[in-house]
Amino acid sequence: MTTYKLAFLGFGNVGQALAELLLRKENELASNYNINFSVTGIGTGSHGSAGNVDGIDLPAALDAVRNGRDLGLLAGQPASDSLELIRTSQADVLFENTSVNHETGQPALDYVKAALNLGMHVCTANKGPVVHGYKELSDLADAKGVRFYHESTVMDGAPIFSLFRESIPASNLLSFKGILNSTTNLILSRLEQGDSFDEAVKHCQDVGIAETDPSGDVDGWDAAIKVSALVTVLMGIPLKPQDVDREGIRNITPEMVADALKDGKRYKLICSAERDGENVIAKVAPELIPSNSPIYSVEGTSSIVEFKTDVLGDLSVVEKDPGPHTTAYGLLADFMNAVK
Repeated sequence: MTTYKLAFLGFGNVGQALAELLLRKENELASNYNINFSVTGIGTGSHGSAGNVDGIDLPAALDAVRNGRDLGLLAGQPASDSLELIRTSQADVLFENTSVNHETGQPALDYVKAALNLGMHVCTANKGPVVHGYKELSDLADAKGVRFYHESTVMDGAPIFSLFRESIPASNLLSFKGILNSTTNLILSRLEQGDSFDEAVKHCQDVGIAETDPSGDVDGWDAAIKVSALVTVLMGIPLKPQDVDREGIRNITPEMVADALKDGKRYKLICSAERDGENVIAKVAPELIPSNSPIYSVEGTSSIVEFKTDVLGDLSVVEKDPGPHTTAYGLLADFMNAVK
């Protein structure tokens, strides 16, 4: 039985869901996979940090954060900043889940690099380091004999990257197409139900899937960075979000949606990429989808991606109504795959 020391950087909805999942699966991990764990560091954006190489009481940490208390009260080693937390945690695995920076990937890029240099596996749901430093970070992980995994960066933990890495080796991805942003898909579904655009956005904010400033979703930036991640990792072609041909859904009106439905079609914000020699044509834009397409029936917060490869033809992955719990599972799966 091996005990792995774990550190959390970012302890919001996803980090807390991961903590709950680890506690729920603790006995199963031990009995079926010979994995024990001890949490030695937790860093948050608004509740301080806690570090203790002998282990932090994880249920107490969850209770503290949910009741607005500072984590420093739980342990004797509050870190002055995130890099110090990484260094002092002496962790075997870092779960890096800080806020995404679409433009540069920082500061998460530096956090991941620091952890890898210290010989830690890194599992992240943060798209920034993937699109702005994938090759550098992967090469560094290989040199240090550890893993840099990122399943939860696209489709909330559904098996996308591990599918290609583990299940379909020697396959070449030729193109993909799908719905990768849950917020815009729910907005479009609400427009079909008669909401105005502003009412649809407010509904998404009320149920907790849209930010106070929804521009990252409705203007297509979140979708573009996911396209960048898939192209960079699965096609081996570095692509920044700024280089994706991008159009959001602000110009889609309830009248347009109603007319489309009368014609047996639906508006969807479609993410796509296709190889073009040594390059790639990547795009995010609203499209009219006919009723005979599998994409047509994907509603609400659900997602789909259709892959075309040189060995299997068309292959689709559909995710139904994801949330922090599914993102957390992707992180857990990455952890288990990293240490196996």
